[in-house]
Amino acid sequence: MRILIVEDEVDMAHLICKRLGKAGYACDHVANLADAQEALQQFPYQLMLLDRRLPDGDGAEAVPVMRALRPSVRIMIVTALDAPRERVEGLDAGADDYLVKPFDGEELIARVRARLRSSSGAKAPPITAGALSFDPTGQQFCVADKPIKLHKREFALLESLMRRIDRVVVRCILMEDVYGFDDIVSPGALDTLVSRLRKRLESAGAGVQIHLVRGRGYLLSEAET
Repeated sequence: MRILIVEDEVDMAHLICKRLGKAGYACDHVANLADAQEALQQFPYQLMLLDRRLPDGDGAEAVPVMRALRPSVRIMIVTALDAPRERVEGLDAGADDYLVKPFDGEELIARVRARLRSSSGAKAPPITAGALSFDPTGQQFCVADKPIKLHKREFALLESLMRRIDRVVVRCILMEDVYGFDDIVSPGALDTLVSRLRKRLESAGAGVQIHLVRGRGYLLSEAET
């Protein structure tokens, strides 16, 4: 899952990204509404966390524009404006949720999970291959029903591959799913990450294989027995 953070306070943006990253979500950060609109046009975000007091306008007033650019995106306003009238303004503008700063980190994650569930409707069934399973709703990988620990980018890479089991995932799609648009990525970074993930899955006995399809990308399949 990729989330867009629209926040002009650097420390707050870093805190939110850190919290979401630990929960397994990939985040991109922009500091104003203009950059948020551009990001929405480029990437299929499932959720946006949107501040109100931004350098180029009120985030609440921009909600209809964001919706027009990406109708499926869920929008959670995260702001210090906490008066009842201000909450009503944000929700009436079309936001799906309204969270007031300062907030509890666990509440933030719970609200994010709730918004993502509402965007996908009914709880999605787990995706399985070999002994490996992925719970899209809970954002958790397990091997033989035991959770497996993965680094943030390993998680994003494996999720991208698992959602397209037995299909080639082209390199540009994997790059978009794994790396943020502000990341400086070396030419061989994706291949190194794939190699590391292969070793981790093999060590855990996941029973899957990641195949290189030269000139195109990678494919995940159940391991041959």
